[in-house]
Amino acid sequence: MSHNGINIAIDGPAGAGKSTVARLVAEKLGMVYIDTGAMYRAITWKVLQEGRQAEDDGQVARIARELRIRLEPSEQGQKVFADDQDITSLIREPAINQQVSTIAQHAAVREQLTLLQQQMASGKGVIMDGRDIGTKVLPDAEIKIFLTASVEERARRRFEELRTKYPDLTLEKLKEEIAQRDHTDETRKESPLTQAQDAIEVDTTGMSLSDVTARILEIAERFKS
Repeated sequence: MSHNGINIAIDGPAGAGKSTVARLVAEKLGMVYIDTGAMYRAITWKVLQEGRQAEDDGQVARIARELRIRLEPSEQGQKVFADDQDITSLIREPAINQQVSTIAQHAAVREQLTLLQQQMASGKGVIMDGRDIGTKVLPDAEIKIFLTASVEERARRRFEELRTKYPDLTLEKLKEEIAQRDHTDETRKESPLTQAQDAIEVDTTGMSLSDVTARILEIAERFKS
């Protein structure tokens, strides 16, 4: 069995580096990378675009049903389209960061995106990252990884990534935001962030990106025959 005959689920809290690592591993193994967080961000972007409240069940559910989300690989990474508009950079704005966990709590949003994600992975050969991939979306994934790191480490990485674009941003503010997102993700009613029983935990605190990638490739190699 090649890696195209398996699915890999990577879960973990905000800022653990799931998307970057999943993309690199997918490239190395010739698999398809699916960034589920970008899909939740796309719905959040549309909710804010329409001036709706993140807590408005009816309007958020309608947007989740109607919005056509498309993910496309490119040399710069995965591109995200909402109704054919490229919103790849727009969904990384701080306003989206602050609202995406609230949007992700809506049962209608999770149901809609879970179905879409399961369809994307039905042919195998997919690496998918998120909060509930190993527990809810792909419970039968051949490989499950739970990627984590300390709040301080995750805040520092996010700060390095955003400091040039947002000079008013502080490390303390990011720590608070990440801790709040953890709490929201872990305590929500619909598919809370938990480690699947059969997932392998990889704590990336103090590890370089290449070290983390190598560790997951090493785990993946055991499943190749």
